[in-house]
Amino acid sequence: MKEEKRPEWVPIEQSEAFASTIMDGTKPPFPENPPIKKRNISVEELAQGVKCNDRAFLAQAITLIESNAQKHKDKAQQLLKLLLPDTGKSIRIGITGVPGAGKSTFIEAFGTMLCEQGYKVAVLAIDPSSTLTRGSILGDKTRMERLIQQKNAFVRPSPSGGALGGVNRRTRETMLLCEAAGYNVIIVETVGVGQSEGMVRDMVDFFLLLTLTGAGDELQGIKRGILELTDAILINKADGENKVQALQTASLYTRMAHVFQPITDGWTVNISTCSALLGEGITEFWQTVRMFEAETKSSGVFEQRRLQQQKKWLYTSIREELEQRFFSQPEMRAHIFACERDILQGKKTVTTAVAELLTYYEAL
Repeated sequence: MKEEKRPEWVPIEQSEAFASTIMDGTKPPFPENPPIKKRNISVEELAQGVKCNDRAFLAQAITLIESNAQKHKDKAQQLLKLLLPDTGKSIRIGITGVPGAGKSTFIEAFGTMLCEQGYKVAVLAIDPSSTLTRGSILGDKTRMERLIQQKNAFVRPSPSGGALGGVNRRTRETMLLCEAAGYNVIIVETVGVGQSEGMVRDMVDFFLLLTLTGAGDELQGIKRGILELTDAILINKADGENKVQALQTASLYTRMAHVFQPITDGWTVNISTCSALLGEGITEFWQTVRMFEAETKSSGVFEQRRLQQQKKWLYTSIREELEQRFFSQPEMRAHIFACERDILQGKKTVTTAVAELLTYYEAL
């Protein structure tokens, strides 16, 4: 008879009734599998995968771009350098709108229509971030089921990370990756309306404000600044009993448009209605975008705007990098906390503390 064993965790002084015993049994038929090590993909392989429009490689490349780790930043910049010659060949469309305007429904209808016409569409949906985890809390990908089933569509929800205007700080670089993968229509959806949406304006060619009727006084509910940034205004949900009111709202915006200076030289803001739910007005909107592209490219405004955006990107990146370096220094963090304590105790003014911190940083 086989000898019974006691589990190692059973105290020796306890009685036999304390626990079960262990009987020798059969050995496992297969040895435990060793942990699978993920292969380290080279930058060249990743670049080739993106150019071949391999979605797994594209997703991995975007994740690399969004990483804050220094080793990933260096690799990401090497990747962008390899892909840069294949970028810039798309039409970039920014879409913002008041809450409840139906941005996701509109983008799904618009993107699906383009895919069916043979275009390759990438949607960068900037979701609001959780204040605790910085993670995406809306999940636009779950709200565009019809679009993500299109073989020519790529939808990438991305947390805003608390960035001003809901724009992820790597959105520009993500657009370049999508262009290198062959997507010729890039759509950037933002969180909502506000002065900070100028950040979106500075990275797209065409900027759309999606709004609706029945949300109170539309002219009071929308900031004047956003109207001065748009190339088109679409009044959505123009269907059923709401259609007449939508047309009246479009007429009101048309009269208001004469008050504002157009953001794009030689272009008059287009104002119309649509029903994303029924698919009405979507084709007409795309015709407006194509007309805008043709006219601005012919006049040189299109290329000039992209050059100006590159210049603004440079200075924005400088500010971001300086801020990151300033707060990442351990010595600086300790000094900041000390200044913060002095300010709260009334021993030092904010201006004095800032001057001291900058002097300390320059001496590091």
